[in-house]
Amino acid sequence: MAANSSNTGNKSSSSGGGKQSGPSAEQVVATFQRMRQEQRNMASKAAELEMDINEHSLVIETLKEVDPSRKCFRLVGGVLVERTVKEVLPALENNKEQITKLIESINTQMQAKGRELTEYRERYNIRLVGEGEGEGQGQSAASSSNSEGGGSKSGAGVLVS
Repeated sequence: MAANSSNTGNKSSSSGGGKQSGPSAEQVVATFQRMRQEQRNMASKAAELEMDINEHSLVIETLKEVDPSRKCFRLVGGVLVERTVKEVLPALENNKEQITKLIESINTQMQAKGRELTEYRERYNIRLVGEGEGEGQGQSAASSSNSEGGGSKSGAGVLVS
């Protein structure tokens, strides 16, 4: 944090107020890619937890049909422990509920990240490769020549692959 504040202090003192227009195209793309990766990671985690819920459901259904005094084994923190079905079943149901709540929380965070990404795309006029191909070819050719022409000073925007 201290290094960041000293860097910004050095920029303003050495450049004399030169480039105050905002982040460069490379910084915009890097931030956008980082935000997209965060959203992908959330989706991956949610999918993994969904699989855990399916496994929990399968085990719970199986154990409900078994005698409650029967021995069963459970993996707890990497250690296999011996318990009875009546001890394990409530714990499994509780774990399933907790995982469900966690998935709901992750989905809420993903929606917020999606809104943040959309706002960021609109703010910096970011277009993805292959997006808007159905629109006029002349417009896409003009916008690609603007974005390839060096700096995007006016409303030129950024093309992200």
